Amino acid sequence: MLIQSNPDIHLTYCLNVHPGETWEECFRAIKQYTLMVRNKVAHGQPFGLGLRLSAVSASELSNPQNLETFKNFMMSENLYVFTVNGFPYGKFHDVRVKDSVYLPDWRNTLRRDYTIKLADVMSELMLDNVNGSISTVPGTYKPLVNNEQDKERMAELMIECVAHMVRINRCNEREIHIGLEPEPDCFLETTDECISFFEEVLLTHGREYLARLLACSSQEAELHIRRHLGVCLDTCHAAIQYEDLSECVKRYGAAGMRISKIQLSAALETENDKSGREALSRFEEPVYLHQVKARRSDGFIGSWPDIGAALPGLTDDSMYETIRAHFHVPVCWTGEFPLRTTSVCLNETFWRLIRGGNSGHLEIETYTLDVLPDALKISDVTSTISGEFAWVLDKFNGVQPTV
Repeated sequence: MLIQSNPDIHLTYCLNVHPGETWEECFRAIKQYTLMVRNKVAHGQPFGLGLRLSAVSASELSNPQNLETFKNFMMSENLYVFTVNGFPYGKFHDVRVKDSVYLPDWRNTLRRDYTIKLADVMSELMLDNVNGSISTVPGTYKPLVNNEQDKERMAELMIECVAHMVRINRCNEREIHIGLEPEPDCFLETTDECISFFEEVLLTHGREYLARLLACSSQEAELHIRRHLGVCLDTCHAAIQYEDLSECVKRYGAAGMRISKIQLSAALETENDKSGREALSRFEEPVYLHQVKARRSDGFIGSWPDIGAALPGLTDDSMYETIRAHFHVPVCWTGEFPLRTTSVCLNETFWRLIRGGNSGHLEIETYTLDVLPDALKISDVTSTISGEFAWVLDKFNGVQPTV
């Protein structure tokens, strides 16, 4: 929904919280859950959708009949699409996902073709006056990058998507942009790494490649890249890295990188003591990867690929003080001692920057509700999501924009 004009800022929640791998399942979830959320938080107003489309559901939705049916449904229910989660290519619920969520990665043409399919679907669904964002894998899982050729290969496939989006824009004036989503232990996991890849690979090798593809100048190619390829800032992921969210926003802006979308989310946090570790251990589960970062008093940050791998190294004498884990929890949840959340990192300075127009797309993303420990299981998903909307709107409306 549009929560601010001039500059326009749209807010939604990501439909990846609802299980659904086929388009039929996704459509059913929209009818069953999303309309209830809409009625609670934006009754009578246009409500934007944050679609999550697997490769299967994207292909099914691209069928002209399915597209027409969905467009008619959106019109009748006062819905519109402005963003798509194009990160998980395949199944995302009820199966072991873990590090397979990054595959196929940006070294594989399947990732390029999938992203182009998402752009084509979005171009059919978008409103004339609203641009569209697609969040995606930050390259690949870091252990899979072997050499400079891998980096150039990823850049080239991303650039081929940029070229496609330039053609879409020229054909029907739809503006679509991709947001690489930094995540712990991925090829791009920090703001530094994103900016370096942007400046040292995309705006060098990638720029010249795009200039050849579009038969344009290097200067024009750079403008196209800056318009159609940027970053998706997930506040859970950045907080796990112990990054200051406001500084992330400022640094991307200073580098001329488009913040395609901001995903509003929170991670688990606790102290490195017996009670904290025991509480964290209850969040170990077999579906998703829950990377862990722990910080010492000297600033050193230790890293583990999952909760189960981290706990043996987080002893009382390990010198680590604070632990943060990649487990998305509702931004409105205050935690239960000894657990806290990183929602406090979304502070007044951060919201002031957002109101200033640093990104026009905001998306609440808490996809782990069905794998929470039994004591925290959510019985009413729509009420939880509505509570997150209320929390975000209260924070957003409580500050004045930066001039």
